[in-house]
Amino acid sequence: RKYELYSMDWDLKEELRDCLVAAAPYGGPIALLRNLWRKEKAASVRPVLEIYSASGMPLASLMWKSGPVVSLGWSAEEELLCVQEDGVVLVYGLHGDFRRHFSMGNEVLQNRVLDARIFHTELGSGVAILTGAHRFTLSANVSDLKLRRMPEVPGLQSAPSCWTTLCRDRVAHILLAVGPDLYLLDHATCSPVTLPGLAPGVSSFLQMAVSFTSRHLALFTDTGYIWMGTASFKEKLCEFNCNIRAPPKQMVWCSRPRSKERAVVVAWERRLMVVGDTPESIQFVLDEDSYLVPELDGVRIFSRTTHEFLHEVPVASEEIFKIASMAPGALLLEAQKEYEAASFGKCFLDRFPPDSFVRMCQDLRILNAIRDYHIGIPLTYSQYKQLTIQVLLDRLVLRRLYPLAIQICEYLRLPEVQGVSRILAHWACYKVQQKDVSDEDVARAINQKLGDTPGVSYSDIAARAYGCGRTELAIKLLEYEPRSGEQVPLLLKMKRSKLALSKAIESGDTDLVFTVLLHLKNELNRGDFFMTLRNQPMALSLYRQFCKHQELETLKDLYNQDDNHQELGSFHIRASYTAEEHIEGRVAALQKAAEAFNKAKNDFAAKATEDQMRLLRLQRCLEDELGGRFLDLSVHDTVTTLILGGHNKRAEQVARDFRIPDKRLWWLKLTALADLEDWEELEKFSKSKKSPIGYLPFVEICMKQHNKYEAKKYASRVGPEQKVKALLLVGDVAQAADVAIEHRNEAEMSLVLSHCTGATDGATVDKIQRARAQAQKK
Repeated sequence: RKYELYSMDWDLKEELRDCLVAAAPYGGPIALLRNLWRKEKAASVRPVLEIYSASGMPLASLMWKSGPVVSLGWSAEEELLCVQEDGVVLVYGLHGDFRRHFSMGNEVLQNRVLDARIFHTELGSGVAILTGAHRFTLSANVSDLKLRRMPEVPGLQSAPSCWTTLCRDRVAHILLAVGPDLYLLDHATCSPVTLPGLAPGVSSFLQMAVSFTSRHLALFTDTGYIWMGTASFKEKLCEFNCNIRAPPKQMVWCSRPRSKERAVVVAWERRLMVVGDTPESIQFVLDEDSYLVPELDGVRIFSRTTHEFLHEVPVASEEIFKIASMAPGALLLEAQKEYEAASFGKCFLDRFPPDSFVRMCQDLRILNAIRDYHIGIPLTYSQYKQLTIQVLLDRLVLRRLYPLAIQICEYLRLPEVQGVSRILAHWACYKVQQKDVSDEDVARAINQKLGDTPGVSYSDIAARAYGCGRTELAIKLLEYEPRSGEQVPLLLKMKRSKLALSKAIESGDTDLVFTVLLHLKNELNRGDFFMTLRNQPMALSLYRQFCKHQELETLKDLYNQDDNHQELGSFHIRASYTAEEHIEGRVAALQKAAEAFNKAKNDFAAKATEDQMRLLRLQRCLEDELGGRFLDLSVHDTVTTLILGGHNKRAEQVARDFRIPDKRLWWLKLTALADLEDWEELEKFSKSKKSPIGYLPFVEICMKQHNKYEAKKYASRVGPEQKVKALLLVGDVAQAADVAIEHRNEAEMSLVLSHCTGATDGATVDKIQRARAQAQKK
């Protein structure tokens, strides 16, 4: 059946045959490029590109100022692709806003475009080009442009009589007719095609049509036959003789999902014919130029005055509406005429789930709303389900029908992020393009409308404002963005780096601050960069940390500019140990450090640095004179190394030069001689003068070296207060007990008892016990 969708009120001044026409599927918009480049037209008159809704409501109109156009087509995202003769494809939005352009390659530019097709695959929307050299070039996805030059067709000297694109196994192919022969082109081969069951006598193919789902193929021959079969060329469905040999203007498939019926619609100037696998056809008289738009479940047909839909009548509908039908649906329809039976009757059914009824009512209300003349999206139920509610909402947003989109979201109770918030974000992006309103008013209006709506990104809206040349508006919008990580990148892009630094610091995100600092460093000269850092203490501190690991010279410059002599001295100290290899360079670095510490009035650090310089020079002399390794040793280690090398005099001289206290020197010498096991020298050393550290350390060191004999020499020289401990160290428990009893020291007696063993020291234990008893009696 064919029924009217709209009475078109678009007041076309020219016939459709004088225009390039493109209509998007799923009730999509219609584009007309008037005043085509024809010889009979005046060259001074520029063509006009006009875009209408499916109901004929004007959406955009613009004067065409670019080159000659060969073909128009809509992408799956409802962007208009205009293929020019030079191979450049211009992309426009639904409202005539220019989006982008791309070229189909140098070969197409050199040979010009003879014909072009816009097609759709699972990968996206593609463009196929036939050049003046009779070669094909295509891209299967204009969003990810990858050009493919198809193989040459043998013997092709002129344009093919007809051709189309064919998607098989997710790969786009070209099917073309040259006389009675068919060829299939893929990216590598050109293969001849034989149609099963084709009637003889065909000398040329005049028209081709691929079904909406790319599963079926129809060809119109010069004998007036229409061959219909599978797109794989393996099966013939039927063949119909229409008894008309004139080439049709258009030929498209008309089928319904999951239906076994197949039909092809063929249009001539004033005749429309529907043919299938039956001997009869359905014919309509066309009163004016018409254009066919294949859909998922039928064909849209529009002319200057009407817009109609031709489709297969479902079996259920046929049973309901045919005369004298007694089918349940027909009886229910009659009952509904008397009473609202569908809604009322379900209340008397047991276990009837209302969900499906409610969903169907919702779907019908939405379809009726968008089919309204002022909206102009005539979707069928099958198209609506295939398209999905999300895509429908996107298309309403593209048409700037924000109130209707929001009403649908609220009606269906969609989640905020999925529905209303996303639509509001699109509305805001549209609002920033209204340049007749001040930045302050636009920002305030957007914030009042959006507030803190979940899922809305103010940074995305600000980016759109910046893209429209409204930088100040973008900055105002970013003030409402709660996430600093979203604010900063856009501020940097807008060259508002200092503001970006302030926002990054407010966020407390050090990684974000580092990002801005590195951007500022590349953007500003050195002086301005340092001055900016001085005004931001946190940023300065972070940058110093960065320089400590990455840019030491820059760190030095920072300290110099800030007159930070203390840190500058520390910098030179580190440099003397890390950056310099030769002793002269290290001493020079230490000299700079000492000068910096003096300027910082840090006398201790300055003196320590000067001592280190003296030590380095001394160690270099020691290495030259004595050999061995002295550099980078501490003063203590230097003295120890000299003693171990037998250079006692030099060790004492170093100790005097660097004011090592006697106690520390005796410890160093004691430890070193014991490590050498030079017991004779150690004994001489112990007798050189009175030990400032006592003689217990001598006992301990000797026992540590497991030399009890030497240890006993020094045990006798230990003072009374440490005598017991020394005797116990050398294992003389009995004498230790005598000394403890003599001292009458309870702690010492307890210490001796802890060292006694029952087997060998029984007498000693008894002696101590008796001494304790006597002490208690007194």
